[in-house]
Amino acid sequence: MFTPFRVGNMVVQNRVVVSPMNMYSAEPGGIPGDFHLAHLGRFGMGGAGLVFAEMTAVSETGRITPGCPGIYSEEQVVAWKRISDFIHKQSPAKFCLQLGHSGRKGSTKLGWVDMDHPLDDGNWDLVAASPLAFHEFMHIPREITRAAMDRVRDDYARAAINADKAGFDMIELHAGHGYLLSGFISPLSNERKDDYGGSLENRMRFPLEIFDMVKANWPKHKPISVRISATDWHSRGITPEDGLQIAAMFKQHGATIIDVSAGQTSRWASPVYGRMFQTPFSEMVRNEVQIPTIAVGAITTADQVNTIIAAGRADLCALGRPHLTNPHFTLTASAEYGYEPQFWPLPYLSGKDQAFRLTQRQQVEIQALRQAARPSSHDQRRQVPQAAE
Repeated sequence: MFTPFRVGNMVVQNRVVVSPMNMYSAEPGGIPGDFHLAHLGRFGMGGAGLVFAEMTAVSETGRITPGCPGIYSEEQVVAWKRISDFIHKQSPAKFCLQLGHSGRKGSTKLGWVDMDHPLDDGNWDLVAASPLAFHEFMHIPREITRAAMDRVRDDYARAAINADKAGFDMIELHAGHGYLLSGFISPLSNERKDDYGGSLENRMRFPLEIFDMVKANWPKHKPISVRISATDWHSRGITPEDGLQIAAMFKQHGATIIDVSAGQTSRWASPVYGRMFQTPFSEMVRNEVQIPTIAVGAITTADQVNTIIAAGRADLCALGRPHLTNPHFTLTASAEYGYEPQFWPLPYLSGKDQAFRLTQRQQVEIQALRQAARPSSHDQRRQVPQAAE
């Protein structure tokens, strides 16, 4: 967990990643404000090696909700730069921006209001690989034309340039979870009859175009990740074998690392949930495609992170909800394991001393309780049955 890892030319101090989590809390105009400064800043100070910002729209019509941030205006760049500067000043954490376009899952209400439901007013037009609504109560998108695909491609190029201006160390292309690029990849949402539909190779053409454009406009020394859905959890959708091919294609085009998720591409999916339930897909991609991976999905404890990394199932582990309840997840774990070299912010050093003392005391008390509960050698001899004469 605490072993540094090199992602391309970038070194993260440990294997803990803060997952991108939609917060629906941007200021008007898609600007990350004080909420994002506090929200993301505390994760950097909390010890994680890599902090992801939430999926950030490459255009105004690429947002999921009106509360989603963007990276398509100068005001947004300045606001993101404020946050990245804070994280870099206060911690050695690296900061990654996840670039995305909502596709057919856009123009909806905030997540805690009425998730996935269209806005009461002010809706914007949606584009997708095919004119298929994600839910029966959602908008039916327009099938994206080649001219519109060119505009989206240019939006991604601008986003990559802006992300560098904003001081991000890494970017991730979101090609999973049913958003625009994922909608092209999955046969459940792509019914096109042109060169962008049909075979997996055809369905990958536009996502790879986008990747190539992003890569061309991103500094060569900075890494690029791609998040994929390694399966659709549906008999007619993307299979794990397809997931391997998808990862291999992105690797061939220059992806540095693959963020291996699954599902969220169809309302008809039947996922198999459980502890660390998506880790097998990360292991599969890492060991068969021979590319570093990030494991995600119901990873909740430091022990699980250690187990996944030690077993070679992933190179990094992304945790979302555990960081919401404990933004200092990694600092807490360093005390529990007695790992002194973990960076703690200088103003927090007194807290570090106390955390390590308390942990050591607890370990001594636990050992004493175990010793007290262990039967003595005299008791053990008395409990041995006598042999029959």
